[in-house]
Amino acid sequence: MYILLALIVAAAVGVVAHFTLPGRELRGSLLAPSFAVASAAAIYAVLTWVLGESSGWTWAISLVAPAVLAVAGTLLVTRARRRRDAADRARLSI
Repeated sequence: MYILLALIVAAAVGVVAHFTLPGRELRGSLLAPSFAVASAAAIYAVLTWVLGESSGWTWAISLVAPAVLAVAGTLLVTRARRRRDAADRARLSI
């Protein structure tokens, strides 16, 4: 049940990332939270098997890594969308 705490924090961090990063008109509002929650679930699951649920490292990594991955993934998707939109505008002569 402790995984829910990590997932709730990750979702909140993802929402903050969506609203603070530039280019939010180019992506869906659930993109950053999805990156954060998916990565938090995977990281927490692996770390509980490796380090145990009560380890401080499990919690520290489970809370920091999803934030980093959400920001990085969101920036990469936004940059790819801008590049693709520019290529489409050039191809269509808009």
